[in-house]
Amino acid sequence: MENNVIKVGMADYKVGSAPAKLITLGLGSCIGITLYDKRKKAGGMAHIMLPKNNTKDQNSLKFADTAITLMIKDLEKMGLNKRNMEAKIAGGAQMFSFGKSDQLNSIGSRNAIAVKEILKENNIRIVAEDTGGNKGRTIELDLDTGKLRIKTIGQGETYI
Repeated sequence: MENNVIKVGMADYKVGSAPAKLITLGLGSCIGITLYDKRKKAGGMAHIMLPKNNTKDQNSLKFADTAITLMIKDLEKMGLNKRNMEAKIAGGAQMFSFGKSDQLNSIGSRNAIAVKEILKENNIRIVAEDTGGNKGRTIELDLDTGKLRIKTIGQGETYI
């Protein structure tokens, strides 16, 4: 792994600036959320597992509502403004099939809905998305260009 690659673990987020790259592995039903400001060439990446923290769980980075809010605050401390941030999201797959009726209730779908709601509440525009399906993904955000590389198991690489 390159020296300027910042690894984001499950139930975690990290922020950084160019020339660093942010990477997270193993997105199944989890969602990777990237926030990027092209003027500052800086941003963050979160790897959330669940939509909302209704249980007062001690690890707030596990949940979309709390992790995204904390990541935005850290980015603002770096001098970024929410008005200039753009979001890209990937993941939210349904890794196990329990029939068509479970499609909308799957954790991946609920994660995607929660992430979109939280970004909308913060007036952060989603400029690209690769969610759903039933394959795992790895994502890498280049903080110099803002491009998000997505490696999907069995389907190769794409950039959004």
